[in-house]
Amino acid sequence: MSGTTDLYDIAEWDARSRLDGVAVGLYGVLHASRRWLLIAIAVLLFVVQLAATVLLAIRRPELGALAALSAVPALGIVGFLWYGDPTMREPLEPLAITFVLSILFASIAALVNTLLQPLFQVVPVVGMALFFFVVVGPIEETVKWLAVRVGSYDTIDAVVDGVVYGAVAGLGFATIENALYISQGYSQAIAAQSGQPIVSAIQTATSRAFVGPGHVLYSSFAGYYLGLAKFNPEDAGPIVVKGLLIAALIHATYNTIVTYAPLSTLAFLGFVIVFDGVVGYLLYRKVARYRSHYQDATASGQ
Repeated sequence: MSGTTDLYDIAEWDARSRLDGVAVGLYGVLHASRRWLLIAIAVLLFVVQLAATVLLAIRRPELGALAALSAVPALGIVGFLWYGDPTMREPLEPLAITFVLSILFASIAALVNTLLQPLFQVVPVVGMALFFFVVVGPIEETVKWLAVRVGSYDTIDAVVDGVVYGAVAGLGFATIENALYISQGYSQAIAAQSGQPIVSAIQTATSRAFVGPGHVLYSSFAGYYLGLAKFNPEDAGPIVVKGLLIAALIHATYNTIVTYAPLSTLAFLGFVIVFDGVVGYLLYRKVARYRSHYQDATASGQ
């Protein structure tokens, strides 16, 4: 029946009319520009939400220096993962692009978190925990993943490369988040006229230096599974989702514990070291297994 009946616009379709041609052309433009559209939205949100933080850091260079110093521990983990890549080390250009995109995309997470947090604050006792598991963890890990997917996915030549790019995305996110908290601490101290504002900024920078490595570790897991998905295209979707779920669950678990547990400053620092140490060890084991497989495959000429 289909051989003698024209099923155009009924059960089949091909570009025939001028409107069809317009649809095909518009889809092509949207498909080709989707990456730039996402970046444009992120830039707009960044200017609206976070530009004030950057301007304050420019006017007060000591705040910018504190933000940079607070990112050093996270940078150390990134350097370790980059240097320990058993394959060819990733070039600086896609690393830099991923870093910048993660800073820009952080504005998307900031907007979503700000809009949705009040909905969870009215829920007694477990409201913030739900907020961390439903919103903060998934959203923040997704925007870091997006920085890798948009900025460096094409340069991933091995599964473990995703770990490096995921770590860099975490570093960018941690850097702008640290700058935001340090600037807020400084501004709040000025508004309250309590003590020396720079002392408040230093205290915030010190605590953020312990928080930043977590962002690197969480997104490294998501990056690993993005790399795995690239080389398993038939199951790419579920693999990517698995990586994001792991990263989001670890992230939300950390946030929930530090929010609900009555930790002193010393206990907080101890907890962060232990928590990140366990997460880092699990990531190291995964990378080590890949390294062992890669070395065996190279030795056997596969």
